[in-house]
Parts: sequence; structure tokens; C-alpha cells
Amino acid sequence: MDKNLFQQAKEMMKQMTNNRTDQSTPYDEDDQHAVRQAIQAAYQEATPEEQQQLNDFEQELDKKMD
Repeated sequence: MDKNLFQQAKEMMKQMTNNRTDQSTPYDEDDQHAVRQAIQAAYQEATPEEQQQLNDFEQELDKKMD
């Protein structure tokens, strides 16, 4: 069975954060864009709990953009 959109977004976020060697640098812009698209797609079918996690992912991305 295919993974749902929430699981895909969660795994993308995990991969992006785990692949960074310097935690003080911003995320790669292409990676950020891909993860944001996955988050937005997942949000439409997510449960309220999953939506909260997706919001947390976006906030983490926003923090690293500054």
C-alpha cells in the first residue's frame, strides 16, 4: 500500500534534517521547497493531530530560513 501524504511529508522532513552536517546553516532552498509542497499536499487529508505536526514542520523550516 502506498504511504499517505502525511507520512511522505514527515519522511521528507526527517531526511532533510538528518542530512545536514551543520545545524546552524539554513536548509537547502530546493529541499525546503519540496518539503513545503509535500506539507501543503498532506494538509488537505491530514487529521487534526497530523495537521499540528505539519504546522510544526513549517515552523521549523521558517526558523531555519532566517
